[in-house]
Amino acid sequence: MLSADQVRATVAAIAAEQAGDGALPWYRGGQLDAWDAVEAAMALDVGGEHARAAAAYDWLAARQRPDGSWAAEYRDGAVVAPGTESNHAGYLAVGVWHSWLSSGDAGLVDRLWPAVRRALDLVTAMQLPSGAIGWALRPDGTPDDTALLTGNASLFQSLRCGIALADLVGEPHPDWDLAATGLGTALREHPAVFADRSRWSMDWYYPVLTGAVTGRAAEERLAAGWGTFVVPGLGVRCVADRPWVTGAETCELALALAACGRRDDAAAQLAAMQHLRADDGSYWTGLVWPDDARWPVERTTWTAAAVVLAADAIDGTGPAGRVFASPAHLDAPVADVIQDRG
Repeated sequence: MLSADQVRATVAAIAAEQAGDGALPWYRGGQLDAWDAVEAAMALDVGGEHARAAAAYDWLAARQRPDGSWAAEYRDGAVVAPGTESNHAGYLAVGVWHSWLSSGDAGLVDRLWPAVRRALDLVTAMQLPSGAIGWALRPDGTPDDTALLTGNASLFQSLRCGIALADLVGEPHPDWDLAATGLGTALREHPAVFADRSRWSMDWYYPVLTGAVTGRAAEERLAAGWGTFVVPGLGVRCVADRPWVTGAETCELALALAACGRRDDAAAQLAAMQHLRADDGSYWTGLVWPDDARWPVERTTWTAAAVVLAADAIDGTGPAGRVFASPAHLDAPVADVIQDRG
């Protein structure tokens, strides 16, 4: 496990990349997308930097487009890639639910709720007859009929967090419940509706990480890919056919293991990727191990954020750690979550 001082240093490294207007790019001057900005904001909340996390969420809310989406990429506040990706839209719900669990900031929830509602209304509009959700909008505004498994697993978590937020603010959205049910069925029972990206490790563990696949099925899924993707002592391959381990994927596997109650195994994966840690607490993205070469040569906020979120989930004492360590908390009535939060 990381020490508390190490986690604080990593949170400080993320905060150092944040722009004055709240934007959280991959690194100062680099690209920004909504999904990774939310990931980094969650890590700030874990580290007690709630004002910074709120500023990041407010930055996103101010740039949400009328249809509920964000551009696929920004740089220095300007749109670089205008396309609409469904998982980018949905992830704000996870961040706001996580932030409320972390801070109890009901004012932030009220302020961001309209953005969450617009985003998840867009996501449900992009659902395909199979129950899967198209990965992007075409130029004519219709959903692309290609569905990506990792993105859909993330959207399953997003919809469930959105449903919890809807209950929290007293505005139930039964259409989101229906969308989550159909999506969960597709993820568990109809893998053929998703594009074949099985060489990517994220497609292996993400349905477990987000609570779409649980119990024995989750254990069997993790066991089936372990020998393909896990490199002992180094972490997780990003893709099966390349000698390249990446920090974020390793920490996400740790989150999936934590969701299965395997905290010792999760801690072992977190320990394995510490060769990517820099002196200031930031993290290199990955390592090509035959060459002992860091690649790409960048230290990203989202890699550091994945480390913080994994450490928090494994520790099990943080108020928001259950978002990843216990996805089943979303099955409880929100009144029980409020009471448990104290």
